[in-house]
Amino acid sequence: MMRRKIMLAAATAAISAFALVGCSTGGGDTGGTDGGGGGGEAGGLISIITPAQENPFFKAEADAAQAEAEELGYETNVASHDDDPNKQSELIDAAISQGAVAIILDNAGADASIGPIQKAEDAGIPVFLIDREINETGIAKSQIVANNAQGAAAVAEEFVAALPEGGNYIELTGKESDTNAGVRSEAYASVISQYPELVSVAQETANWSQDEAFTKVETLLQRNPDVQGIIAGNDTMALGAVAAVEAAGLLDQIKIAGFDGSPDAVEAIKAGKLVATGLQPAVLISQLAVQQAHAYITDGETGEDEKQSIDCIVINAANADSYTLFALE
Repeated sequence: MMRRKIMLAAATAAISAFALVGCSTGGGDTGGTDGGGGGGEAGGLISIITPAQENPFFKAEADAAQAEAEELGYETNVASHDDDPNKQSELIDAAISQGAVAIILDNAGADASIGPIQKAEDAGIPVFLIDREINETGIAKSQIVANNAQGAAAVAEEFVAALPEGGNYIELTGKESDTNAGVRSEAYASVISQYPELVSVAQETANWSQDEAFTKVETLLQRNPDVQGIIAGNDTMALGAVAAVEAAGLLDQIKIAGFDGSPDAVEAIKAGKLVATGLQPAVLISQLAVQQAHAYITDGETGEDEKQSIDCIVINAANADSYTLFALE
């Protein structure tokens, strides 16, 4: 336990070096000198709201936030908005009515989430964002995310290396409302575009869905039978692509890469079905968010910049055996 707390403290100190400058249409970066609130005792309800926890990434972050909060002496309530902004708004209203002392949120849209977060803040409930940013600063107390650009670029390098002769490839992108989808796609392009022998024959969204990815890839392979690679914006879509490629009997001909560092993706890497994935430190990010909520509740400030970014790690065949749940040993 002591080793874990020391590591988390070190990580908290280190992330300041990765602080991002955010865009704002109102208010400024609070920069770790949050005013108002805080200075009280630990305890009370922390509401934890994430996308659907059928996805192991979101379950891991929810479980980690819940465990950290309860260890620090808080009660918790865990719920999913299922990427529905209206449901998210209802859950935030519920947290307000329940008198929550903080909200840990993996939000349902960079723009659609601004109003509900402001409503919580106006009610005196600080909000700490994990995994996904919103398109405004000065509202949430923290926005802690994986360095998606760095991680996706590293995955793209692995993808390119797996296709030394070049070839045609397909890209599966995530939900358009999720800022991470665009960031990852742009980072993929920044690397792959340097290799003219790699040609994009299709780019389509599968909305982070494994079933949708399976259907899309099945159809795209019928239209474009000469495909050598598929790169996906998350592991769920990558695994859908793996299933479709395997069903078509083309697993030995098509290289596939994903992003998130999910357990199923790592197992696919070990089985030789997936080239690589970018490990997002979901557990650490959630723990840091709860620690900063605790700091704000007890001291009146988080001690960190609002925008915080933590680097990702590429998981491939060389290090897959060292993988633990969204972390490396």
